[in-house]
Amino acid sequence: MFIKSLFDRTASFFGLLFLSPILLVVAILIRIKMPDGPVIFTQRRVGQHGRLFTMYKFRSMTVGHGGSSVSVAGESRITLLGAKLRKYKLDELPELWNVLVGDMSFVGPRPDVPGYADKLMSDDRRMLLLKPGITGPASLKYRNEEELLAGQADPQKYNDEVLFPDKVRINIEYLDNWSFWYDIKIIVYTVFGKNL
Repeated sequence: MFIKSLFDRTASFFGLLFLSPILLVVAILIRIKMPDGPVIFTQRRVGQHGRLFTMYKFRSMTVGHGGSSVSVAGESRITLLGAKLRKYKLDELPELWNVLVGDMSFVGPRPDVPGYADKLMSDDRRMLLLKPGITGPASLKYRNEEELLAGQADPQKYNDEVLFPDKVRINIEYLDNWSFWYDIKIIVYTVFGKNL
């Protein structure tokens, strides 16, 4: 997958340069609207081969909320500005740095917090062969995941028993059918808000 890695590094470098004015504006808005806390949210996530790495995002929640790792639309811990950033995926722009340094790819499974990789059994563990991505086929299918979870009586249970297994299935299928042009298609569909 040399071409995938080359594309990731090159596109993320120019993406950071091109989007730097937007990154700056978002950072200023967070500092003004959510002054109690850092601009950038960091969290340890599981990467390729199960290796932990630090993922970077724009902060969209209150500080010290102590909530679960599953986010639900309308939660009080998500600020008004944060909700807008999440709606348009602007909170994920700092992940371009993760792509540039090689922790992530543009396309792949979304990186989970530690614990979920331990649930992968037998053939499903092949998912760890992939670098986690900013987007991917599972991300496109569950683009409105937070709204979907908001409609469940037990969002955590629904995530663990329904969403997580289906995402694993989709990501294994992606691994087995990977092509560079498929990655490009996923990126284009992500940008234009289309479903596969």
